[in-house]
Amino acid sequence: MEKLTRDINPLDNLIAGFDRALRVVGGVAKASRPNPGAAARDCELNDQEARHSAGLMRVNHVGEVCAQALYDSQARYAGSPAMRAQFEEAGREEQDHLAWTAERLAELGSQPSLLNPLWYAGAYALGTVAARLGDPQSLGFVVETERQVEAHLNSHLDKLPPQDGKSRAIVEQMRVDEIEHGAKAQAMGAAEMPLPVKMAMQAMSKVMTTTAYYI
Repeated sequence: MEKLTRDINPLDNLIAGFDRALRVVGGVAKASRPNPGAAARDCELNDQEARHSAGLMRVNHVGEVCAQALYDSQARYAGSPAMRAQFEEAGREEQDHLAWTAERLAELGSQPSLLNPLWYAGAYALGTVAARLGDPQSLGFVVETERQVEAHLNSHLDKLPPQDGKSRAIVEQMRVDEIEHGAKAQAMGAAEMPLPVKMAMQAMSKVMTTTAYYI
């Protein structure tokens, strides 16, 4: 994610944001770190295993599409430069995840979700609402999101074929990064999300992950 600025006119800002969104949903992402899967041993997967790994990695790719939208919107409407910088830094690391999962999908002979524009738009709206509520609430949204993502990635480490070392290496590094993002947001003064909000987030995540596995 490029560093957002507020010293350009609103039209330029809108165009820049639209360009970022197009590149994210179009699968155009460049990682700043090496792909963890590159060093993992390649393996033989049968057709069923390959489809299963691809489904799980498509879900992870959708999660990173949503992460780009969330961090972009939260950075744009952050209440302080420090907050904006934190969201931008996290967004850059999430862009690595976006590139890694896209690369793994291609290796598995599969493709990203056809519904990526929908996922991006929904996540951007949620991030905007969270940011507009204030920095503590926005940070709290990050903490709860990362907590749920960590649980989701842990489940994928259990579900991926044991011999799929490439996918597992990517998911493990993603898990490490998500934990760090949540911890940083907590340290910056995150507010606790109300239980109904947490439950709503879990329900939306369930719809997304179930759908993205297939489409």
